[in-house]
This record gives sequence, structure tokens and C-alpha cells, in this order.
Amino acid sequence: MNATRLILLGAANVLVVLLLAPMFEGVLRKLTARIQSRQGPPWRQPYFDLLKLLGKEDIESGEVPFMQRLASRLALASILAVACCIPMGWPAPLGGAGDALLLIYLLTLAGVCTLLAGLAAGSTYSLLGISREMMLMLALEPLLAIGVLMGALHAKSFQLDAVLAGSVYAGAAPVSGLLMLALTALAFQAFVQRMPFDISEAETELMEGPLVEYSGPKLALFQYAQMARLVVYSGLVSALFLPWGNGLAFPLGWLVFWAKTLAIVLLVTVVAATHARYRIDQALRYLGVLLAGALLALALASYGF
Repeated sequence: MNATRLILLGAANVLVVLLLAPMFEGVLRKLTARIQSRQGPPWRQPYFDLLKLLGKEDIESGEVPFMQRLASRLALASILAVACCIPMGWPAPLGGAGDALLLIYLLTLAGVCTLLAGLAAGSTYSLLGISREMMLMLALEPLLAIGVLMGALHAKSFQLDAVLAGSVYAGAAPVSGLLMLALTALAFQAFVQRMPFDISEAETELMEGPLVEYSGPKLALFQYAQMARLVVYSGLVSALFLPWGNGLAFPLGWLVFWAKTLAIVLLVTVVAATHARYRIDQALRYLGVLLAGALLALALASYGF
């Protein structure tokens, strides 16, 4: 793949995520309202919210405004970088240049940005929020890393092109791949920080937690990153665990990919609208069980199952 085509594909992935993320968020809000017997906002509302925040005065709080600016920009940039690692109906722009470890680092960086944001704000609510976020990250990040590394183990390569091509189901019997798919599905609400795992934000308890001191453009970037996170993680799970149809020619492969991604988003919406928020101890016990299951899946994968 020549450099020009790689740049164009990367720009296309970023542009598609930026355009579709608020729409997916709007669909999520609308469907949630319908499930709860409410009218709900129009699906275009997230676009208006972002534009309103971007037009507000950029007020900085705390003693480290540089860290606040860096965290907000880096949060969105890291998610968009992950988008360039995923085949979205066409080859991933960084699929041949990146590897599984790069993908894991970028996914972890997106979570670290939230910790930096809360630490820079320095309020009681933000510090409590980042303490919860850190505990969840310690249980979540290894779970997703195991899924990616299991694909690399089956593919006998760390290249993203090989890992994100259904490699988790390679081998004599795809037991480990199917087990990891089930575990990832059970943990997916936590990956995208939606109910019942939005514990670090918890509007009724912590008033948005790590982001309680943020407003204006910086809050818009964090919210945009959160919207893009839902789309990118859904696309990643689709590429890693639901690869069927992704190899079809454009535009059929592109339509199949986004149909699967939208189905995942709708499933997230239904779960979020019908479940109450977990306490942090309940969430950690739940994720601990899933992490133990992921280690079992990795052990099975090492023996070719």
C-alpha cells in the first residue's frame, strides 16, 4: 500500500468516526428514552451540544491548565488513532505498520487521559472519580489485551492485519475464541463506560467525576472522545470477534461492517437503559470473574483450542 493511499484511508477512517459518533450517540439517547417511555431528544442533539460547547469561553480551573489542555486533546487523538488501526470495510490504514502491542497502548492511553484530566482538576469529586476509573482500568485493560494477544497467538503474528482477521477462531477447535467473545460481550458496557459501569462519572453521585471541573471546548473534546469511543470499540469488537463479511468488496464490506457496529451500539443501549448502576465493589467482583475466564481462554489458545 503506497503512502498516499494509506493517508487517504486514515483520513477516511477518522472522518467517518467523527461524523458518525454523534449520530450513534443521538440514536442511543433516543432509543433509551423510548425504552423508558419518554419522548427523548432528537437524534441530532449531540451535534448541537458539541457545537454549543465549542463556542463557549474556555475557562480553566486548577493549577495545571497545560495538563487539562493536553488531556482533552490527547483523549480524542488516541481514540482516532485506534480508528486508523481498524479495517472499516476496507484495509486498516495502520494494519501493516502497527502491531497488537501498539493497539493495546493506544487503548490504554485513552483511559489514562481521563485520569490525567481528573488529577489536573484537583476537586474532591474528580479525585474520587479517577480512583474509581483506575480500579476499573486495572481489571478491564488486561481483559481486552488478552483478547488481542489471543488473536496474535493464533495468527502467530503481532501484525494487526493478521490479528483483526478472525484469528481468534483459528486452530483445530475455536473454543477459546468463542469463550473470549462471550467474555468480551459481558464486559463491553464497561469498555465503553456505559450503564451499569459509568461508575467513575455517576452524575447523581459525583456530578461527572473526573470531568466535573471542565466546560467549553475542553469538555466538548472529552464528550466527543466518549462518543467516538463507543463507535471505535464497537468496530474493534466487530473486526476482532465478528469478522464474517468484512472481506467483501467495497461498498458491500463497508455496509456489513457498519451494520454489525450499529447492532452492537443498539445492544449497548438496551443494556444501559434496563440496568441500574453497579457499586464499585460489585463491578470489580464482576470484572474479576471475567478476567479469570479470559486467562482460561488464553490458556486454551496456547494449546491450540
